[in-house]
Amino acid sequence: MRRNYRDVNGILLLDKPVGLTSNRALQTVKRIFNARKAGHTGSLDPLASGLLPLCFGHATKASHWLLDADKTYEVTASIGAQTDTADAEGAIVATAEVAEVSESALQQAIAEHLGEIEQVPPMYSALKHEGRRLYELARAGEKVDRAPRKIRIYAIEIVKFDPRHPVLRVRCSKGTYIRTLVETVAEAMGTLAHVQTLRRTELGPFDAGRMVTLAQIEDLASDVAALDSLLIPADSALKQFSAVTLSATEAHYLLNGNPVGHAAKGIEGLVRVYDKQQGFLGVGEVLPDGRIAPKRLFLSG
Repeated sequence: MRRNYRDVNGILLLDKPVGLTSNRALQTVKRIFNARKAGHTGSLDPLASGLLPLCFGHATKASHWLLDADKTYEVTASIGAQTDTADAEGAIVATAEVAEVSESALQQAIAEHLGEIEQVPPMYSALKHEGRRLYELARAGEKVDRAPRKIRIYAIEIVKFDPRHPVLRVRCSKGTYIRTLVETVAEAMGTLAHVQTLRRTELGPFDAGRMVTLAQIEDLASDVAALDSLLIPADSALKQFSAVTLSATEAHYLLNGNPVGHAAKGIEGLVRVYDKQQGFLGVGEVLPDGRIAPKRLFLSG
């Protein structure tokens, strides 16, 4: 029998458990919500836990900006051994004589990794080479050259120092591989390392405060109203943009694809657009003459 899906709109801040792929987590939650349309914003490895925003319905249109957002992780490094996957799920491929580090050596290595740096993506990643995922090639025993990419490390804080298993908090740009970062920080100290545990605690405007677990969602599976109460509005993902409110007439024309004559004084670039009747309409772009053109509408005319 064909299943009757329902229209669900909003963002769920899932605390993804260890051992589950991001897509499996998404599909599980989508099924519980019986949602017609959903997507996630930035994969977490099965080994990793923590913040995974899931966008439903109109909110999937915000996923572009969340994918580009900065992120914060807490990572426990295991000093003295390298694995083929750069994390605890892989097989150990090398060990180092230096199996412990000092806090001063760690601080110095951290300092060398702050700001804009180049990072070579790991073989065990979802990036593609000639149409195939790198992790598929890695599992087949192949290794290919990967071009370095520019990333930005805003801060690395030592949350807990341990000579063998230090805990770090990393705030970084999109495209950063924490597994690679751990390896290169260890290399700067003359040793090897891999990721023992990894947890994402922030993504863009979101932090861990409003996360819900898969168990909590499953407990509410028979209560549609309770499930929907876990969702936050789509515009919460776009707080970096200024907000403007249109009249009913302006909103009508914007929703039908037309620039409107609202004078957005002192505002440039993208804006969140509202009207008093329908609330959040979508993202607009301020034109040089002060008019607002539709950029990404969440409602339609």
